[in-house]
Amino acid sequence: MTNEDPDLKYDRSLLGAEQDMGSIEVTREMIVKFARSTGETNPIYLDDEAGKKSKYGSIIAPPTFCNSFVNGGTRPNIGLEFGDVSLFAGQSIESLAPVKPNDSLHASTKLKEVYAKTGRSGKMVFVVWETNFKNQDGGTVALVEESFVSRKRNPR
Repeated sequence: MTNEDPDLKYDRSLLGAEQDMGSIEVTREMIVKFARSTGETNPIYLDDEAGKKSKYGSIIAPPTFCNSFVNGGTRPNIGLEFGDVSLFAGQSIESLAPVKPNDSLHASTKLKEVYAKTGRSGKMVFVVWETNFKNQDGGTVALVEESFVSRKRNPR
């Protein structure tokens, strides 16, 4: 969904442009720590023997693992000229392939869309970023989409 509202002022050159967010070397300890911190009890995330017996041949990271790296990255300022309040509006995580110990993940993000909606409190502008995590083989293992909303504090 792309809204070409001419009244929305922001740096349109950033739409769809990949921005590097860096690399992460995944360790067994990172996976186990994440699994424990999120309350996971499935042995595939915690137990080496269960991992070895699985079709993956080792433990794997829980599906939301890559999300923990999104917040540490920086995104370019799109120069949105609207509102005086910005809020986190939501996120979705699509896990596409298992992440294992010794994987080298590379993250890149792009401005996916900017659109306006009108709600009870007036006009709101949504900014959506998509972060792509690829493994050492170039395969996408996860897509994390985050939305932020800007609005005027006192719309009246």
